[in-house]
Order: sequence, then structure tokens, then C-alpha cells
Amino acid sequence: MMKIGLVDDRFIDLDKLNGIVAGIPDVEIVFSTTSAEEAYEHIKKESIDLLIADIEMPSLSGYELADIIHSHALSISVIFVTANSGYAVHAFELNVHDYIMKPYPKDRLIKSIERLKEKTRSAEIAGRLYLKQKNDIHIIQKKDIIFIERSGRSSTIYTKSEAIKTYQTLNELEGELRERDFIRSHRSFIINIHHVKNFSLYAKNSYIVTFEGIEEQAMITKEKVDFLQENYF
Repeated sequence: MMKIGLVDDRFIDLDKLNGIVAGIPDVEIVFSTTSAEEAYEHIKKESIDLLIADIEMPSLSGYELADIIHSHALSISVIFVTANSGYAVHAFELNVHDYIMKPYPKDRLIKSIERLKEKTRSAEIAGRLYLKQKNDIHIIQKKDIIFIERSGRSSTIYTKSEAIKTYQTLNELEGELRERDFIRSHRSFIINIHHVKNFSLYAKNSYIVTFEGIEEQAMITKEKVDFLQENYF
């Protein structure tokens, strides 16, 4: 089921989006709003796969929403539906899925969403992390990763069932874990926020992170805790 958010400051255009998207199989409209600020609040609190947005809106624009998604490496695709062609080049610099000009036929948007659904299905293999270990390649489901710790010249990947060492750096691993679930919590740690149980104050600017299902712990900076509170919780 693809989860979709809709935002357009014109009621008539938003109503058209709702009518088209609601008729597509295997999709769920998570929110539909005329306010980009409200859409931003939804994005922080709710999980969506696709944002369909107008570009020019009061206060916060659709382009700025897409920029937030891109700069925070959130795994949310974006389709712009707009009457303004002037943002096309900049939009594709943000790696948006599509740029649809108003007025548009119903089939134009449907085909774009179906194309994204197919792209998502074909990319399911990207949900795995491939670790090179001497002559072997170890495959881990990304969702099973609880946290990763860098110590000395190696990194250790913790799951509920095992701890796997690799010589890949945290920067290399972070590049492969671009999903919203993972954040670089500390210079020596990457954590999966879905497995976090508790943050305990350790020092003025850092916390100890405990997780569901394992005894091992990680570290997180106060700055990252503040970021999580603002954008995730």
C-alpha cells in the first residue's frame, strides 16, 4: 500500500487530486491539505511514500517542502503539479519523481503514480545491505539493523540475532542507509530509530541509547536528540 500526502492551496485543484488519487488501487491518502505548513507537520509525524504538491503556495512553498525532504534524506518521493514551469530544472536537482503542468489530464497523474509503484517494487532489493567480508558477501535486511558502531578500523552491525564486523566505514555505510529510519547519532554510531527504547543522559551534550531486544548500547548527541524530537517524535 502506497501512502500519499496531498497539498495544494487551491481547493479546486486539491479536490481534483483527491478524486484522481482515491481511485487508484493500493494507495492510501494519509493527508490532504491546502496548507504547506500543515503538510510539513504531517511529514514530521506520519510516514508517507509520496508527496504530491503544488509549488507556489503562501508562506511555505512546495519547492521548500521538497528541499526539506531532499536535505534530510527522507525516503519520500515527490510529484510537483504546478502551473509554473520555471522550477523544472531546480526540481529535478532535488530528484523529484515527476513535474506535471496544470491543467493536466487524469491519466497523466495516474501513469506517473503507477510508474513510481513499479519503480518501488523493482527497488525492493535495495532493502538489503551487502557487506563485503574477505571472500564472502554477507546480506542483511536493513530493517533488522538496530545500530552500527565504529571502533578502531572496523564497524560492527548489530541485529537481534548477531553482530557482524565489516571494514566498511560509517561514512560508507551511511551512504547505503539513506532511509528515514537511520540517523548518524554520533561520530561513532548510526542508529535505527524504530528500535530505540530509551535515551539516558550521559554527559552535558550526550545520551546513552538503549534498544529493544539487545543489551548493547549506542551514543547520541544532544543536538541529534533535539533533531529527533523536532522531526520524528
